[in-house]
Amino acid sequence: MNKTWRTRKLKFDSSWQKAQSIGMGNYSAVTEFFLVGLSQYPEVQFFLFALCLIMYVIILLGNSLLLLISILDSRLHTPMYFFLGNLSLLDICYTSSSILPMLIIFKSGRKSISFMGCALQMVVSLGLGSTECVLLAVMAYDRYVAICNPLRYPIIMNRVLYVHMATWSWIIGCLNSLVQTVLTMVLPFCGNNVIDHLTCEILALLKLICSDISMNVLIMTVASIVLLVIPLLLIFTSYVFILSPIMRINSVEGRKKVFSTCSAHLTVVILFYGSALFMYMKPKSKDTKASDEIIGLSYGVVTPMLNPIIYSLRNKEVKEAVKKVMSRHLHL
Repeated sequence: MNKTWRTRKLKFDSSWQKAQSIGMGNYSAVTEFFLVGLSQYPEVQFFLFALCLIMYVIILLGNSLLLLISILDSRLHTPMYFFLGNLSLLDICYTSSSILPMLIIFKSGRKSISFMGCALQMVVSLGLGSTECVLLAVMAYDRYVAICNPLRYPIIMNRVLYVHMATWSWIIGCLNSLVQTVLTMVLPFCGNNVIDHLTCEILALLKLICSDISMNVLIMTVASIVLLVIPLLLIFTSYVFILSPIMRINSVEGRKKVFSTCSAHLTVVILFYGSALFMYMKPKSKDTKASDEIIGLSYGVVTPMLNPIIYSLRNKEVKEAVKKVMSRHLHL
């Protein structure tokens, strides 16, 4: 009996050690990832590097200028420009977290990124993208109140409310990103460390995992509905209610000003949500396609680049504020 017990114990101990070693191997085997997105098109990599570099410089200059004038010009200390300043800050941080490492990879030719670096890139870019989803819906609500309840607008959209709305946009986006990133990075990759994407994008990483990802897919689906579909419905509902008061404005100049502001916001919404919905809500194929990577670039570079251009070109107040700031610096 004693001998039998010892034999069973030894077998159990050896099985437990083997399971631990396998588990640790799966966890520690991947210490870095290789980003090989669009590697099948080496002839376009220099073109992509030059294009992304130009776009990144435009993003930094345009959004920094928009953020600066929204702080310096007292006429722009309103809820709308406060949200617009947050949007500019989001775009600067988002592109710096994803596009800047991509430019370094293009230039150096070293396509590897550490495990922790990949996790950090994913949590930052996903968090900022999620925040922008909520922020665009908040901006639509701001326009709804401004146009449909102009007399009560200063009371409804007081400083406490719009600061809280912006803060909660950041909190919701960061929480979503943190949960999805942690749930992804704790799963075993079993030695698979080649990411068929230009950045550490969560969809590309999930394809490398060698265990059940049904919980990840469920959480991502719920997050996509909450952060993409619902905000988009709220935005279009807001504009349905906005349309009637706009038609009743007698002044051609007043109607033109309202149309200018609303069309700028709608343009940004269509660009951002269009690419995001294509990325996260379309039926998933087994492999990442080149179209996904191009849409990813649009989602990560084109939209942040166009945001300041759209808002400045279509907004008289922004143009005047830019002229004022520029003339002040020229006189100095």
